[in-house]
Amino acid sequence: MNEQKKQIKIEIDEQTAGGIYVNLALISHTQTEFVMDFLFLQPQTPKAKVRSRIITSPSHAKRLLLALQDNLKKYEEKFGKIEIARAPEGDKQIGFIM
Repeated sequence: MNEQKKQIKIEIDEQTAGGIYVNLALISHTQTEFVMDFLFLQPQTPKAKVRSRIITSPSHAKRLLLALQDNLKKYEEKFGKIEIARAPEGDKQIGFIM
């Protein structure tokens, strides 16, 4: 029996298609959902602005993790290893807060 893959038609408006640059993420969770806040922190500024908030289920969060891992692996196979920036002296974390 031939299985046909279902195709999902995706629409995106012009503003969303332009994307939003972020350089910081805050991730928290409850038993039933994950909340991911994506922020932009300007250098030398102690204040960051939330640019987007994603709320999803634990199973979708895990699918996102697996998709990111797969894409990072493919990226590094094609372009080389991604080096993670080191935090400045005294900072414990950079970029993502869990």
